[in-house]
Amino acid sequence: MLIVHVHAHVKPEYVEAFKAATLENARQSVCEPGVARFDVLQQADDPTRFILVEVYRTPDAPAKHKETAHYAKWRDTVAPMMAEPRTSVKFTNVFPDDAGF
Repeated sequence: MLIVHVHAHVKPEYVEAFKAATLENARQSVCEPGVARFDVLQQADDPTRFILVEVYRTPDAPAKHKETAHYAKWRDTVAPMMAEPRTSVKFTNVFPDDAGF
């Protein structure tokens, strides 16, 4: 398993539009064979900050995800909404070792 946390800081006036675009992307992403899970989290004390938790089954699944039409649409739609560039951190699963997926 490869887990990616994508950190997004959105301009306040775009929070609802970002959520709508991101939920559309997430719903389509979970249908990809290489995606085990795709969570969208909004920070409780700062609603302009989000974390996308993307859990991939294989090391090549993130690259395949970025080739999809829905990802390209999301990327292009949310780009002007960002208060700062998105960042990501990659993790490997330690426990549970099979991740239950």
